[in-house]
Amino acid sequence: MSPALAGVLQLTALTAALALAYRPLGDYMAAVYASPKHLRIEKVIYRCIGANADAEMRWPAYLRGVLAFSAAGVLLLYLLQRVQGGLPLSLGFASISPDQAFNTAASFVTNTNWQSYSGEQAMGHVVQTAGLAVQNFVSAATGMAVAVALVRGFARSRTGDLGNFWADLVRGTIRVLVPIAVLGALVLVACGAVQNFSGIHEVGQFMGGAQQTNGGAVASQEVIKELGTNGGGYFNANSAHPFENPSAFTNLFEIFLILVIPFALTRTFGKLVGNVKQGYAILATMGIIWLGFTALMMWTESAHGGPALQAAGAAMEGKETRFGVGASSIFSVATTLTSTGAVDAFHSSFTAFGGGIQLLGMMLGELAPGGVGSGLYGMLVMAIIAVFIAGLMVGRTPEYLGKKIGTREIKLAACYLLITPTLVLGFAAASMVLPDALGSMLNTKALGAGSHGFSEVLYAYTSGANNNGSAFAGLNANTPWYNTTIGLAMLLGRFLPMVFVLALAGSLAEQQPVPQTAGTLRTEKPLFAGLLVGTILIITGLTYFPALALGPLAEGLS
Repeated sequence: MSPALAGVLQLTALTAALALAYRPLGDYMAAVYASPKHLRIEKVIYRCIGANADAEMRWPAYLRGVLAFSAAGVLLLYLLQRVQGGLPLSLGFASISPDQAFNTAASFVTNTNWQSYSGEQAMGHVVQTAGLAVQNFVSAATGMAVAVALVRGFARSRTGDLGNFWADLVRGTIRVLVPIAVLGALVLVACGAVQNFSGIHEVGQFMGGAQQTNGGAVASQEVIKELGTNGGGYFNANSAHPFENPSAFTNLFEIFLILVIPFALTRTFGKLVGNVKQGYAILATMGIIWLGFTALMMWTESAHGGPALQAAGAAMEGKETRFGVGASSIFSVATTLTSTGAVDAFHSSFTAFGGGIQLLGMMLGELAPGGVGSGLYGMLVMAIIAVFIAGLMVGRTPEYLGKKIGTREIKLAACYLLITPTLVLGFAAASMVLPDALGSMLNTKALGAGSHGFSEVLYAYTSGANNNGSAFAGLNANTPWYNTTIGLAMLLGRFLPMVFVLALAGSLAEQQPVPQTAGTLRTEKPLFAGLLVGTILIITGLTYFPALALGPLAEGLS
Protein backbone atom coordinates (compact mmCIF):
# COMPACT_ATOMS: atom_id res chain seq x y z
CA MET A 1 0.00 0.00 0.00
CA SER A 2 1.38 3.41 -0.94
CA PRO A 3 1.93 6.01 1.81
CA ALA A 4 -0.54 8.34 0.10
CA LEU A 5 -3.30 5.71 0.03
CA ALA A 6 -2.60 4.82 3.68
CA GLY A 7 -2.98 8.47 4.63
CA VAL A 8 -6.26 8.82 2.73
CA LEU A 9 -7.69 5.68 4.37
CA GLN A 10 -6.72 6.92 7.82
CA LEU A 11 -8.30 10.31 7.14
CA THR A 12 -11.47 8.58 5.94
CA ALA A 13 -11.65 6.40 9.07
CA LEU A 14 -11.05 9.42 11.29
CA THR A 15 -13.77 11.43 9.59
CA ALA A 16 -16.22 8.54 9.96
CA ALA A 17 -15.44 8.18 13.68
CA LEU A 18 -15.93 11.91 14.25
CA ALA A 19 -19.24 11.80 12.37
CA LEU A 20 -20.49 8.93 14.53
CA ALA A 21 -19.59 10.76 17.76
CA TYR A 22 -20.85 14.19 16.64
CA ARG A 23 -24.54 13.98 17.43
CA PRO A 24 -24.58 11.95 20.69
CA LEU A 25 -21.69 13.87 22.25
CA GLY A 26 -23.00 17.26 21.13
CA ASP A 27 -26.49 16.51 22.47
CA TYR A 28 -25.05 15.20 25.73
CA MET A 29 -22.99 18.35 26.33
CA ALA A 30 -26.03 20.52 25.57
CA ALA A 31 -28.00 18.57 28.18
CA VAL A 32 -25.16 18.92 30.70
CA TYR A 33 -24.97 22.70 30.45
CA ALA A 34 -28.76 23.17 30.32
CA SER A 35 -29.60 20.88 33.24
CA PRO A 36 -31.03 22.57 36.36
CA LYS A 37 -29.91 19.69 38.61
CA HIS A 38 -26.59 19.10 40.35
CA LEU A 39 -24.97 15.73 41.01
CA ARG A 40 -24.15 14.81 44.60
CA ILE A 41 -20.40 15.06 44.04
CA GLU A 42 -20.90 18.47 42.43
CA LYS A 43 -22.79 19.70 45.51
CA VAL A 44 -19.86 18.58 47.69
CA ILE A 45 -17.44 20.55 45.50
CA TYR A 46 -19.64 23.67 45.64
CA ARG A 47 -19.72 23.51 49.45
CA CYS A 48 -15.94 23.08 49.61
CA ILE A 49 -15.27 26.15 47.44
CA GLY A 50 -18.15 28.19 48.88
CA ALA A 51 -19.95 28.69 45.57
CA ASN A 52 -23.67 29.17 45.00
CA ALA A 53 -24.07 27.22 41.79
CA ASP A 54 -27.66 28.38 41.24
CA ALA A 55 -26.85 32.09 41.22
CA GLU A 56 -26.91 33.70 37.76
CA MET A 57 -23.91 35.83 36.83
CA ARG A 58 -23.63 38.83 34.57
CA TRP A 59 -20.47 39.04 32.51
CA PRO A 60 -18.27 40.96 35.02
CA ALA A 61 -18.98 38.40 37.74
CA TYR A 62 -18.43 35.51 35.33
CA LEU A 63 -15.12 37.03 34.25
CA ARG A 64 -14.02 37.53 37.86
CA GLY A 65 -14.63 33.83 38.46
CA VAL A 66 -12.54 32.85 35.43
CA LEU A 67 -9.65 35.14 36.36
CA ALA A 68 -9.67 34.32 40.09
CA PHE A 69 -9.70 30.57 39.46
CA SER A 70 -6.94 30.80 36.85
CA ALA A 71 -4.77 33.08 39.01
CA ALA A 72 -5.04 30.59 41.87
CA GLY A 73 -4.06 27.82 39.46
CA VAL A 74 -0.94 29.68 38.30
CA LEU A 75 0.13 30.35 41.90
CA LEU A 76 -0.43 26.79 43.14
CA LEU A 77 1.29 25.17 40.17
CA TYR A 78 4.22 27.59 40.46
CA LEU A 79 4.67 26.77 44.16
CA LEU A 80 4.38 23.03 43.51
CA GLN A 81 7.27 23.20 41.06
CA ARG A 82 9.38 25.39 43.33
CA VAL A 83 9.17 22.83 46.19
CA GLN A 84 9.51 19.73 43.99
CA GLY A 85 12.92 18.84 45.44
CA GLY A 86 11.34 18.14 48.84
CA LEU A 87 8.32 16.19 47.59
CA PRO A 88 7.94 12.40 47.60
CA LEU A 89 8.13 10.62 44.24
CA SER A 90 10.23 13.48 42.89
CA LEU A 91 12.61 10.93 41.28
CA GLY A 92 15.51 12.95 42.68
CA PHE A 93 14.76 15.94 40.45
CA ALA A 94 15.57 19.39 41.79
CA SER A 95 13.06 22.17 42.20
CA ILE A 96 12.30 24.12 39.03
CA SER A 97 13.96 27.53 38.54
CA PRO A 98 11.74 30.61 39.04
CA ASP A 99 11.50 31.68 35.38
CA GLN A 100 10.82 28.16 34.13
CA ALA A 101 8.31 27.49 36.92
CA PHE A 102 6.44 30.68 35.94
CA ASN A 103 6.53 29.71 32.27
CA THR A 104 5.23 26.19 32.96
CA ALA A 105 2.52 27.37 35.36
CA ALA A 106 1.30 29.96 32.85
CA SER A 107 1.51 27.35 30.11
CA PHE A 108 -0.68 24.69 31.70
CA VAL A 109 -3.23 27.04 33.26
CA THR A 110 -3.78 28.73 29.89
CA ASN A 111 -4.29 25.37 28.11
CA THR A 112 -1.09 25.99 26.12
CA ASN A 113 1.24 23.33 27.55
CA TRP A 114 4.34 24.90 26.06
CA GLN A 115 7.31 22.99 27.48
CA SER A 116 10.82 24.44 27.69
CA TYR A 117 11.99 21.35 29.59
CA SER A 118 12.21 17.58 29.06
CA GLY A 119 9.45 16.02 31.15
CA GLU A 120 11.30 12.79 31.95
CA GLN A 121 14.35 14.76 33.11
CA ALA A 122 12.71 17.53 35.10
CA MET A 123 9.27 16.70 36.54
CA GLY A 124 8.56 14.13 39.28
CA HIS A 125 5.37 12.13 39.60
CA VAL A 126 3.64 14.51 42.02
CA VAL A 127 4.14 17.57 39.82
CA GLN A 128 3.06 15.61 36.74
CA THR A 129 -0.13 14.18 38.25
CA ALA A 130 -1.21 16.61 40.99
CA GLY A 131 -0.09 19.68 39.07
CA LEU A 132 0.07 19.33 35.31
CA ALA A 133 -2.63 16.68 34.81
CA VAL A 134 -5.11 18.53 37.02
CA GLN A 135 -4.64 21.70 34.98
CA ASN A 136 -5.19 19.69 31.82
CA PHE A 137 -8.74 19.04 33.06
CA VAL A 138 -9.69 22.39 34.55
CA SER A 139 -8.10 24.61 31.90
CA ALA A 140 -10.10 22.76 29.24
CA ALA A 141 -13.26 23.05 31.33
CA THR A 142 -12.66 26.79 31.68
CA GLY A 143 -12.53 27.22 27.90
CA MET A 144 -15.75 25.23 27.53
CA ALA A 145 -17.43 27.38 30.18
CA VAL A 146 -16.56 30.63 28.37
CA ALA A 147 -17.85 29.20 25.08
CA VAL A 148 -21.13 28.18 26.70
CA ALA A 149 -21.45 31.66 28.25
CA LEU A 150 -21.17 33.24 24.78
CA VAL A 151 -23.76 30.81 23.41
CA ARG A 152 -26.12 31.81 26.23
CA GLY A 153 -25.56 35.43 25.20
CA PHE A 154 -27.14 34.57 21.84
CA ALA A 155 -29.86 32.37 23.35
CA ARG A 156 -31.03 34.71 26.13
CA SER A 157 -32.69 38.11 25.87
CA ARG A 158 -33.11 41.19 28.07
CA THR A 159 -31.41 39.61 31.09
CA GLY A 160 -27.64 39.97 30.75
CA ASP A 161 -27.26 36.70 32.69
CA LEU A 162 -24.73 34.17 31.39
CA GLY A 163 -25.16 31.31 33.84
CA ASN A 164 -22.77 30.40 36.65
CA PHE A 165 -19.06 29.96 36.03
CA TRP A 166 -18.51 27.56 38.94
CA ALA A 167 -21.35 25.31 37.83
CA ASP A 168 -20.12 25.32 34.23
CA LEU A 169 -16.54 24.60 35.33
CA VAL A 170 -17.48 21.68 37.59
CA ARG A 171 -19.97 20.17 35.15
CA GLY A 172 -17.56 20.34 32.25
CA THR A 173 -14.94 18.56 34.33
CA ILE A 174 -17.09 15.98 36.14
CA ARG A 175 -19.68 15.14 33.52
CA VAL A 176 -17.80 15.57 30.24
CA LEU A 177 -14.01 15.37 30.56
CA VAL A 178 -13.55 12.83 33.36
CA PRO A 179 -15.83 10.06 31.98
CA ILE A 180 -14.34 10.24 28.48
CA ALA A 181 -10.81 10.43 29.90
CA VAL A 182 -11.35 7.29 32.01
CA LEU A 183 -12.57 5.31 29.01
CA GLY A 184 -9.81 6.70 26.80
CA ALA A 185 -7.10 5.86 29.35
CA LEU A 186 -8.33 2.25 29.46
CA VAL A 187 -8.02 2.07 25.67
CA LEU A 188 -4.47 3.45 25.76
CA VAL A 189 -3.39 1.09 28.56
CA ALA A 190 -4.89 -1.86 26.69
CA CYS A 191 -2.88 -0.83 23.62
CA GLY A 192 0.43 -0.58 25.47
CA ALA A 193 0.67 2.91 27.00
CA VAL A 194 2.45 3.08 30.36
CA GLN A 195 0.55 3.69 33.63
CA ASN A 196 2.65 3.35 36.79
CA PHE A 197 4.77 5.26 39.31
CA SER A 198 8.09 3.55 38.68
CA GLY A 199 11.42 5.14 39.42
CA ILE A 200 14.38 5.72 37.13
CA HIS A 201 16.03 2.61 35.74
CA GLU A 202 18.47 1.74 32.97
CA VAL A 203 17.36 0.11 29.73
CA GLY A 204 19.75 -1.59 27.31
CA GLN A 205 19.97 -0.35 23.73
CA PHE A 206 20.18 -2.38 20.53
CA MET A 207 23.47 -0.74 19.53
CA GLY A 208 25.02 -1.30 22.95
CA GLY A 209 25.14 0.80 26.07
CA ALA A 210 22.15 1.83 28.16
CA GLN A 211 19.96 4.82 28.81
CA GLN A 212 18.00 5.93 31.83
CA THR A 213 14.22 6.06 31.63
CA ASN A 214 11.29 6.30 33.98
CA GLY A 215 7.61 5.44 33.85
CA GLY A 216 4.69 7.42 35.18
CA ALA A 217 0.93 7.84 35.02
CA VAL A 218 1.32 8.33 31.28
CA ALA A 219 -1.91 6.93 29.83
CA SER A 220 -4.17 8.94 32.14
CA GLN A 221 -2.29 12.15 31.36
CA GLU A 222 -2.01 11.36 27.65
CA VAL A 223 -5.75 11.03 27.18
CA ILE A 224 -6.65 14.36 28.78
CA LYS A 225 -3.67 15.98 27.05
CA GLU A 226 -5.40 15.22 23.74
CA LEU A 227 -9.07 15.35 24.81
CA GLY A 228 -8.65 18.75 26.45
CA THR A 229 -6.54 20.05 23.52
CA ASN A 230 -3.67 20.61 25.96
CA GLY A 231 -0.64 18.97 24.35
CA GLY A 232 2.05 18.76 27.03
CA GLY A 233 3.81 15.40 26.88
CA TYR A 234 4.99 13.28 29.78
CA PHE A 235 8.18 12.76 27.75
CA ASN A 236 10.17 15.17 25.64
CA ALA A 237 9.37 13.21 22.46
CA ASN A 238 5.67 13.79 23.20
CA SER A 239 3.36 11.58 21.13
CA ALA A 240 6.29 10.17 19.15
CA HIS A 241 7.34 8.30 22.33
CA PRO A 242 6.13 4.67 22.41
CA PHE A 243 5.16 4.99 26.09
CA GLU A 244 2.67 7.73 25.11
CA ASN A 245 1.70 6.53 21.65
CA PRO A 246 2.45 2.81 21.18
CA SER A 247 0.98 2.06 17.73
CA ALA A 248 -0.64 3.35 14.56
CA PHE A 249 -4.06 2.68 16.10
CA THR A 250 -3.35 4.76 19.21
CA ASN A 251 -1.98 7.49 16.95
CA LEU A 252 -5.31 7.70 15.11
CA PHE A 253 -7.22 7.39 18.39
CA GLU A 254 -5.30 10.34 19.84
CA ILE A 255 -6.10 12.46 16.79
CA PHE A 256 -9.77 11.52 17.29
CA LEU A 257 -9.57 12.67 20.93
CA ILE A 258 -8.08 16.00 19.85
CA LEU A 259 -10.91 16.77 17.44
CA VAL A 260 -14.01 15.17 18.91
CA ILE A 261 -15.08 17.79 21.49
CA PRO A 262 -14.30 20.91 19.40
CA PHE A 263 -16.34 19.54 16.48
CA ALA A 264 -19.16 18.25 18.72
CA LEU A 265 -19.48 21.62 20.45
CA THR A 266 -20.98 23.01 17.22
CA ARG A 267 -23.89 20.60 17.78
CA THR A 268 -24.10 21.79 21.39
CA PHE A 269 -24.23 25.38 20.11
CA GLY A 270 -27.07 24.57 17.71
CA LYS A 271 -29.09 22.82 20.43
CA LEU A 272 -28.65 25.62 22.97
CA VAL A 273 -29.70 28.37 20.53
CA GLY A 274 -32.63 26.26 19.33
CA ASN A 275 -31.46 25.86 15.73
CA VAL A 276 -29.19 22.92 14.92
CA LYS A 277 -28.74 24.18 11.35
CA GLN A 278 -26.72 27.08 12.76
CA GLY A 279 -24.42 24.51 14.32
CA TYR A 280 -24.10 22.72 11.00
CA ALA A 281 -23.00 25.96 9.31
CA ILE A 282 -20.22 26.44 11.88
CA LEU A 283 -19.30 22.76 11.57
CA ALA A 284 -19.08 23.05 7.79
CA THR A 285 -16.77 26.05 8.08
CA MET A 286 -14.48 24.22 10.49
CA GLY A 287 -14.56 21.05 8.39
CA ILE A 288 -13.70 22.79 5.12
CA ILE A 289 -10.64 24.45 6.62
CA TRP A 290 -9.51 21.29 8.44
CA LEU A 291 -9.84 19.01 5.41
CA GLY A 292 -8.23 21.61 3.12
CA PHE A 293 -5.22 22.07 5.40
CA THR A 294 -4.85 18.30 5.86
CA ALA A 295 -4.90 17.62 2.11
CA LEU A 296 -2.41 20.43 1.48
CA MET A 297 -0.07 19.15 4.21
CA MET A 298 -0.16 15.57 2.92
CA TRP A 299 0.60 16.76 -0.61
CA THR A 300 3.43 19.05 0.55
CA GLU A 301 5.13 16.38 2.64
CA SER A 302 4.71 13.67 -0.02
CA ALA A 303 6.12 15.73 -2.91
CA HIS A 304 9.44 14.38 -4.20
CA GLY A 305 11.54 17.51 -4.51
CA GLY A 306 15.02 16.00 -4.58
CA PRO A 307 17.10 12.80 -4.51
CA ALA A 308 16.80 12.31 -0.74
CA LEU A 309 13.02 12.70 -0.80
CA GLN A 310 12.74 10.40 -3.82
CA ALA A 311 14.83 7.73 -2.09
CA ALA A 312 12.75 7.93 1.08
CA GLY A 313 9.45 8.13 -0.80
CA ALA A 314 8.53 11.41 0.91
CA ALA A 315 9.90 13.98 3.37
CA MET A 316 10.66 11.39 6.07
CA GLU A 317 13.37 13.26 7.99
CA GLY A 318 11.96 14.04 11.43
CA LYS A 319 8.93 11.74 10.95
CA GLU A 320 8.17 8.78 13.19
CA THR A 321 8.74 5.75 10.93
CA ARG A 322 5.93 3.83 12.67
CA PHE A 323 3.41 6.34 11.34
CA GLY A 324 4.86 7.72 8.11
CA VAL A 325 4.02 10.91 6.26
CA GLY A 326 0.25 10.43 6.08
CA ALA A 327 -0.42 9.94 9.79
CA SER A 328 2.18 12.56 10.75
CA SER A 329 0.55 15.10 8.43
CA ILE A 330 -2.94 14.42 9.82
CA PHE A 331 -1.64 14.70 13.38
CA SER A 332 0.30 17.88 12.62
CA VAL A 333 -2.71 19.67 11.12
CA ALA A 334 -5.03 18.50 13.90
CA THR A 335 -2.67 19.76 16.57
CA THR A 336 -1.97 23.17 14.99
CA LEU A 337 -5.57 23.88 13.96
CA THR A 338 -6.55 23.20 17.56
CA SER A 339 -4.82 24.55 20.64
CA THR A 340 -3.30 21.14 21.36
CA GLY A 341 0.38 21.36 20.53
CA ALA A 342 1.00 17.61 20.84
CA VAL A 343 3.32 16.22 18.17
CA ASP A 344 4.13 12.80 16.73
CA ALA A 345 6.84 14.21 14.44
CA PHE A 346 9.50 16.92 14.59
CA HIS A 347 7.76 20.05 13.27
CA SER A 348 11.00 21.83 12.48
CA SER A 349 11.87 19.03 10.06
CA PHE A 350 8.74 19.40 7.97
CA THR A 351 9.30 20.96 4.56
CA ALA A 352 9.42 24.75 4.49
CA PHE A 353 5.89 24.96 3.09
CA GLY A 354 4.73 22.30 5.56
CA GLY A 355 6.04 24.44 8.40
CA GLY A 356 4.21 27.39 6.86
CA ILE A 357 0.95 25.41 6.93
CA GLN A 358 1.49 24.69 10.62
CA LEU A 359 2.12 28.38 11.30
CA LEU A 360 -0.90 29.48 9.27
CA GLY A 361 -3.11 26.98 11.08
CA MET A 362 -2.29 28.61 14.41
CA MET A 363 -2.51 32.11 12.96
CA LEU A 364 -6.11 31.50 11.92
CA GLY A 365 -6.85 31.78 15.63
CA GLU A 366 -7.14 28.11 16.61
CA LEU A 367 -10.75 27.85 15.40
CA ALA A 368 -10.95 25.06 12.81
CA PRO A 369 -12.06 23.30 14.96
CA GLY A 370 -9.88 25.05 17.53
CA GLY A 371 -9.36 24.30 21.18
CA VAL A 372 -11.94 22.87 23.56
CA GLY A 373 -14.30 25.83 23.96
CA SER A 374 -11.92 28.41 22.54
CA GLY A 375 -12.47 27.11 19.01
CA LEU A 376 -16.22 27.64 19.23
CA TYR A 377 -16.11 31.13 20.73
CA GLY A 378 -13.37 32.15 18.30
CA MET A 379 -15.47 30.97 15.36
CA LEU A 380 -18.55 32.78 16.67
CA VAL A 381 -16.55 36.01 16.90
CA MET A 382 -15.49 35.51 13.29
CA ALA A 383 -19.14 34.89 12.37
CA ILE A 384 -20.00 38.28 13.86
CA ILE A 385 -17.26 39.88 11.74
CA ALA A 386 -18.60 38.07 8.66
CA VAL A 387 -22.21 39.26 9.13
CA PHE A 388 -20.91 42.78 9.74
CA ILE A 389 -19.03 42.68 6.42
CA ALA A 390 -22.13 41.27 4.70
CA GLY A 391 -24.24 44.05 6.22
CA LEU A 392 -21.86 46.68 4.88
CA MET A 393 -22.10 45.14 1.40
CA VAL A 394 -25.89 45.35 1.21
CA GLY A 395 -26.47 48.38 3.40
CA ARG A 396 -28.34 46.64 6.22
CA THR A 397 -27.84 46.54 9.96
CA PRO A 398 -26.00 43.25 10.55
CA GLU A 399 -27.76 40.60 12.62
CA TYR A 400 -26.69 37.19 13.85
CA LEU A 401 -29.05 34.72 15.52
CA GLY A 402 -31.62 37.45 16.01
CA LYS A 403 -29.21 39.86 17.72
CA LYS A 404 -28.14 43.15 16.18
CA ILE A 405 -24.41 43.62 15.71
CA GLY A 406 -23.97 47.27 16.61
CA THR A 407 -21.05 49.51 17.43
CA ARG A 408 -20.35 47.96 20.82
CA GLU A 409 -20.41 44.39 19.53
CA ILE A 410 -18.14 45.04 16.56
CA LYS A 411 -15.64 46.95 18.70
CA LEU A 412 -15.43 44.02 21.11
CA ALA A 413 -15.01 41.57 18.21
CA ALA A 414 -12.30 43.76 16.65
CA CYS A 415 -10.40 43.95 19.95
CA TYR A 416 -10.58 40.17 20.17
CA LEU A 417 -9.01 39.86 16.72
CA LEU A 418 -6.19 42.33 17.37
CA ILE A 419 -4.83 40.91 20.61
CA THR A 420 -3.06 37.82 19.33
CA PRO A 421 -1.34 39.38 16.27
CA THR A 422 -0.10 42.22 18.48
CA LEU A 423 1.49 39.75 20.90
CA VAL A 424 2.94 37.50 18.20
CA LEU A 425 4.44 40.17 15.97
CA GLY A 426 5.51 42.44 18.83
CA PHE A 427 7.44 39.80 20.78
CA ALA A 428 8.89 38.26 17.60
CA ALA A 429 10.16 41.66 16.43
CA ALA A 430 11.74 42.34 19.83
CA SER A 431 13.44 38.92 19.80
CA MET A 432 14.98 39.58 16.39
CA VAL A 433 16.85 42.68 17.59
CA LEU A 434 18.05 41.48 21.01
CA PRO A 435 21.45 39.69 20.91
CA ASP A 436 20.61 37.30 23.74
CA ALA A 437 17.36 36.27 22.05
CA LEU A 438 19.07 35.80 18.68
CA GLY A 439 21.66 33.57 20.34
CA SER A 440 18.96 30.99 21.09
CA MET A 441 18.54 30.12 17.43
CA LEU A 442 20.38 26.83 16.89
CA ASN A 443 20.26 26.76 13.09
CA THR A 444 22.18 29.93 12.34
CA LYS A 445 24.70 28.20 10.05
CA ALA A 446 22.32 25.85 8.26
CA LEU A 447 21.06 26.26 4.71
CA GLY A 448 18.31 28.86 4.72
CA ALA A 449 19.11 29.57 8.36
CA GLY A 450 18.09 33.20 8.23
CA SER A 451 14.52 32.48 7.16
CA HIS A 452 14.26 29.25 9.16
CA GLY A 453 15.69 30.90 12.26
CA PHE A 454 13.09 33.65 11.95
CA SER A 455 10.41 30.97 11.51
CA GLU A 456 11.54 29.35 14.78
CA VAL A 457 11.04 32.59 16.69
CA LEU A 458 7.77 33.40 14.91
CA TYR A 459 6.51 29.88 15.59
CA ALA A 460 7.36 30.14 19.29
CA TYR A 461 5.30 33.28 19.86
CA THR A 462 2.52 32.18 17.51
CA SER A 463 2.27 28.96 19.51
CA GLY A 464 2.37 30.75 22.86
CA ALA A 465 -0.06 33.58 22.12
CA ASN A 466 -2.54 31.21 20.44
CA ASN A 467 -2.24 28.77 23.37
CA ASN A 468 -1.05 25.95 21.13
CA GLY A 469 2.19 24.81 22.76
CA SER A 470 3.98 23.03 19.91
CA ALA A 471 7.41 24.23 18.81
CA PHE A 472 9.85 24.07 15.92
CA ALA A 473 12.32 22.98 18.61
CA GLY A 474 15.37 24.38 16.85
CA LEU A 475 15.06 27.30 19.25
CA ASN A 476 16.54 27.14 22.74
CA ALA A 477 13.55 28.64 24.55
CA ASN A 478 14.75 27.75 28.06
CA THR A 479 16.24 31.18 28.74
CA PRO A 480 14.99 33.96 31.02
CA TRP A 481 13.92 36.07 27.99
CA TYR A 482 11.89 33.38 26.25
CA ASN A 483 10.51 31.81 29.44
CA THR A 484 9.25 35.21 30.60
CA THR A 485 7.99 36.66 27.32
CA ILE A 486 6.36 33.46 26.09
CA GLY A 487 4.77 33.10 29.52
CA LEU A 488 3.35 36.61 29.21
CA ALA A 489 2.19 35.88 25.66
CA MET A 490 0.35 32.78 26.89
CA LEU A 491 -1.39 34.60 29.75
CA LEU A 492 -2.37 37.66 27.72
CA GLY A 493 -3.30 35.55 24.69
CA ARG A 494 -5.63 33.43 26.82
CA PHE A 495 -7.34 35.85 29.14
CA LEU A 496 -7.56 39.15 27.25
CA PRO A 497 -9.67 37.49 24.49
CA MET A 498 -11.88 35.99 27.21
CA VAL A 499 -12.51 39.50 28.56
CA PHE A 500 -13.88 40.62 25.20
CA VAL A 501 -15.78 37.37 24.60
CA LEU A 502 -17.61 37.63 27.92
CA ALA A 503 -18.27 41.35 27.46
CA LEU A 504 -19.70 40.52 24.04
CA ALA A 505 -21.84 37.75 25.55
CA GLY A 506 -23.19 40.15 28.16
CA SER A 507 -24.04 42.74 25.51
CA LEU A 508 -25.89 40.18 23.41
CA ALA A 509 -27.78 38.77 26.38
CA GLU A 510 -29.13 42.24 27.20
CA GLN A 511 -30.68 42.66 23.74
CA GLN A 512 -34.20 41.85 22.68
CA PRO A 513 -34.27 39.54 19.64
CA VAL A 514 -35.23 41.16 16.35
CA PRO A 515 -37.69 39.34 14.07
CA GLN A 516 -36.38 37.70 10.94
CA THR A 517 -37.40 39.38 7.69
CA ALA A 518 -36.95 38.71 3.98
CA GLY A 519 -33.78 40.78 4.03
CA THR A 520 -32.16 38.90 6.94
CA LEU A 521 -28.93 37.10 6.05
CA ARG A 522 -29.56 33.35 6.39
CA THR A 523 -26.57 32.29 8.45
CA GLU A 524 -27.43 28.59 8.33
CA LYS A 525 -26.96 28.40 4.55
CA PRO A 526 -23.88 27.24 2.57
CA LEU A 527 -23.44 30.79 1.25
CA PHE A 528 -22.73 32.05 4.76
CA ALA A 529 -20.31 29.18 5.45
CA GLY A 530 -18.40 30.19 2.32
CA LEU A 531 -18.42 33.84 3.40
CA LEU A 532 -17.12 32.82 6.82
CA VAL A 533 -14.28 30.74 5.36
CA GLY A 534 -13.28 33.64 3.12
CA THR A 535 -13.41 36.14 5.99
CA ILE A 536 -11.14 33.99 8.14
CA LEU A 537 -8.56 33.41 5.41
CA ILE A 538 -8.51 37.04 4.21
CA ILE A 539 -8.16 38.56 7.69
CA THR A 540 -5.39 36.11 8.61
CA GLY A 541 -3.58 36.66 5.31
CA LEU A 542 -3.67 40.43 5.57
CA THR A 543 -2.39 40.26 9.15
CA TYR A 544 0.43 37.75 8.86
CA PHE A 545 1.51 37.56 5.21
CA PRO A 546 4.59 39.83 5.60
CA ALA A 547 5.87 37.69 8.48
CA LEU A 548 5.17 34.45 6.59
CA ALA A 549 6.96 35.88 3.54
CA LEU A 550 10.11 36.45 5.61
CA GLY A 551 9.96 32.96 7.13
CA PRO A 552 8.59 29.77 5.56
CA LEU A 553 7.81 31.27 2.14
CA ALA A 554 11.33 32.68 1.75
CA GLU A 555 12.83 29.37 2.89
CA GLY A 556 10.64 27.34 0.56
CA LEU A 557 11.46 29.48 -2.46
CA SER A 558 15.20 29.65 -1.77
